[in-house]
Parts: sequence; C-alpha cells; structure tokens
Amino acid sequence: MIVSFRHRFIFAAIPKTGTHAVRQALRAQLGPEDIEQVGLFVESKFPIPELAALRHGHLSLDQLRPYLPPEQFDAFFKFAFVRNPFDRFISYCAFMTRVRGELEARPHQVMRHYIDNPQWQHVLFQPQYSFVSDADGNLLSDYVGRVEQMQRSYDDIAQRIGIPPTLLAKVNATKRRDYRDYYTPELADGVAKLYARDLELFGYEFQIQ
Repeated sequence: MIVSFRHRFIFAAIPKTGTHAVRQALRAQLGPEDIEQVGLFVESKFPIPELAALRHGHLSLDQLRPYLPPEQFDAFFKFAFVRNPFDRFISYCAFMTRVRGELEARPHQVMRHYIDNPQWQHVLFQPQYSFVSDADGNLLSDYVGRVEQMQRSYDDIAQRIGIPPTLLAKVNATKRRDYRDYYTPELADGVAKLYARDLELFGYEFQIQ
C-alpha cells in the first residue's frame, strides 16, 4: 500500500495484480512525507505499529481507515487494480508450487487441492473485493483499474491524481500458458464459487477462447 499526502491518494495493492509495476511507477512521484508498506524487492513499513506488524504490503482500505482522519480518508483518491479471478487463481497456484513446478506437471491435482482446501488465511489467496470494501461489503475505492487494461487504467489514474503518465515495466511476471488451458468445467465451477463476489462486483467471467 502507498499513501501519498503530497498527491492525496491511497493505492491498495491487491496481491497478484501487477502491483510491483504500479508501485515502481508511483515511487518516482512520491515525496518525503509519503509512506509505503511493501516487503518484496523493496522493504518499507508504515509508521503505524499495528500495520507494520503485518509484515506485508497488501493492506486493505478498511485496515488503513482507522489510522487516518475521516476527512482525509474520504478526500484522498483511493484506487486498486483487479484481475480476472480465474487467471489470478492460476497465478496463485503457480506461486505456491514454484519450487518444484507442480502446477505444470499436475495442474488439475494442484488446482483441486486449493479449491478443496481454501487458504483464506493466506493474503495472496484472499478475494479481491476484501481489499477495497468495508466489513459490510461497501466499496471504499474510488477507482478500480484492470490488469487486462493495465496501462490504460494507470494512465487514467495518473491523470486523476495529477502526476505524469509513464510506461509500466514488467515486474515479477511469470511465464505460463493462458489460464483457460488449465481448466476443466468442474474446476472452473469450483473457482467461481470461491470468488463469486469478485466475479459479481468486478464483472468478470470465464472467457471462452
């Protein structure tokens, strides 16, 4: 997460949505008064002990809200990026099996395991809506960009917060097949149930090739 007091924005970094490329672009515009929490490539913590103790940078807007004055939280431009949940689930499986490469060797078994044993305690597995909504499910973000249109979304965000647009780099990307190649109808149905709210809120579906 990044909170910029200079440019009056809050970036909620949802896991597995290209957040490091966005962080890298935003850092060039930050002032000394701005804060970031991140634990990969760059390590930085918020000056808020309760949040720093979480030891990762994927904080939700609802987690941050109690630590900012209400008028400040409401006035700052809050944004995040989301990704097709079916694609994001494959990215999660690839990350969790990256050492031995089980996803490529036994994709259906790996996917079935995580569908049947949801890792809700793992921040990378948590549904995307939980990072940008309150406990009642109300959306707290002002703008939700899409990984599938990442550059266009970032350019729109840059214009909204008054910083120069820049070409996003590819950071921490993994090479794998199109997400649709990994699924059977049964597996797609399982992931759809896991991330039903994400599919509904952000308008995603399993796209047929």
